Amino acid sequence: MVTMTETAAKKISELRLEEGKPEWGLRVRIVGGGCSGMSYELGWEDRQQPDDDIVEAHGIKVYIDRHSAPYLTGSEIDYVDNSMLGAGFAIKNPNVKSSCGCGQSHRF
Repeated sequence: MVTMTETAAKKISELRLEEGKPEWGLRVRIVGGGCSGMSYELGWEDRQQPDDDIVEAHGIKVYIDRHSAPYLTGSEIDYVDNSMLGAGFAIKNPNVKSSCGCGQSHRF
């Protein structure tokens, strides 16, 4: 369903330790909004919800609710550090039909 690069997993592990949440996983959701209609939301999660799918990649649990799952199928979570644009998580999603210039929201 969703994959994660080793670079992203390493950064998530570092952030979990900084936040004092070393056992927590990553929640990935699709939410309405953004200039193209939908955007990604990332956050910490400590337990599975009844409608979640869980994917484990490089020791990181990724929680995805059933509403978001179809939009995220085939996606890859990466962490990029570009000196010109800054650093952050990027979701490479093969389901995206168009995106806006901000790079944060996508139309599916």
